[in-house]
Amino acid sequence: MTTYVPKAVQEALDAARVSGLKKKSRLRVAVEGGYFPVLRTWANGFSVEEEFVPQLRGLVDLYEGSRHVSQCLIVASEAEGGEMRYEFKRATAASDTAPLDFYRAPNAPVGLLGNEGAESRL
Repeated sequence: MTTYVPKAVQEALDAARVSGLKKKSRLRVAVEGGYFPVLRTWANGFSVEEEFVPQLRGLVDLYEGSRHVSQCLIVASEAEGGEMRYEFKRATAASDTAPLDFYRAPNAPVGLLGNEGAESRL
């Protein structure tokens, strides 16, 4: 038994699925001043809406709401069902602070008080 779905019905089903994915996802990709919603993500890639998002390539930034999540080097993978899929060549997690040049112990004090003020009080 074969199942035949008319092209118009298949397009409507794909559009409804993509619309549902856009509403669920808070992720967006930023490229050249534009922000586009991310439909799905997986371990080594993500997908965006094929019809409205321009062809992406190179270095892009991923955001969750207003929080910068990662900077990624991407390559186009395939288009299927209204989605354009991209694979990560490199994905670097974004950080709010600069990296340290040394190891900081978890129980280390935040700062040290000097003896300069103690001598003047005597």
